[in-house]
Amino acid sequence: MKPIIDLQQICKEYERGVEKLRILNDISLTVTTGDFVAIVGPSGSGKSTLMNTIGLLDVPTSGTYLLDGVATEKMSDNQLAEFRNKKIGFIFQQFNLLPRLNALENVELPMIYAGVSKKARREKAQEMLELLGMGQRGHHKPSELSGGQQQRVAIARALSLSPSLLLADEPTGALDSRTGNEVLELMIKLNDQGNTIVLITHDNHIAENARRVISVRDGIIVKDERLRPLLQEPPKLQPAEVTV
Repeated sequence: MKPIIDLQQICKEYERGVEKLRILNDISLTVTTGDFVAIVGPSGSGKSTLMNTIGLLDVPTSGTYLLDGVATEKMSDNQLAEFRNKKIGFIFQQFNLLPRLNALENVELPMIYAGVSKKARREKAQEMLELLGMGQRGHHKPSELSGGQQQRVAIARALSLSPSLLLADEPTGALDSRTGNEVLELMIKLNDQGNTIVLITHDNHIAENARRVISVRDGIIVKDERLRPLLQEPPKLQPAEVTV
């Protein structure tokens, strides 16, 4: 199994007046293909900065980061954006769907930026919605969908370019407990089908469903615990039932 994420001695500092505030302090972390990792920590622990670093939304002050074997620390902003769109599918707490577009059009967005033809992206978007149990809802706008359905559309969008990594930031945070559990079950199924997932959460119940839990405090990793074995031979993707 090859590493998808390979962080070595990552530090991140911000200038505050004449002082430098260190948020990440010499973090080294490797995540392998097929894993499901939850990163947890209290407010101010550095987990959000770590997520932004993993997601190429921010660059470290020092250290090296290989994403799917490619060094990223010297990339330009344009190179980072292109590589990020290709390699990472993002799932956000607030879904981040465009309200004027229907579900199918929202799923198409990353493929438009990637230059995929209209016919190919429409077919792929429909395929992803069907995979997530939303095949009959493609013409619905976000306001016509429940929170759980909106998150399914967001996950379909994240999967549309077959990314190497799914990066989820509090993906159940805006949902009630029942719907949140159903979305969590969906993410577990996606991981069982071979998707590599890194999830940021403050909820220990959510974290306990991952294969591995990494605890961050004061900008360092204080605990790295394996809960379930690393996925070895992922099965083929199967459509999800509509439960959310």
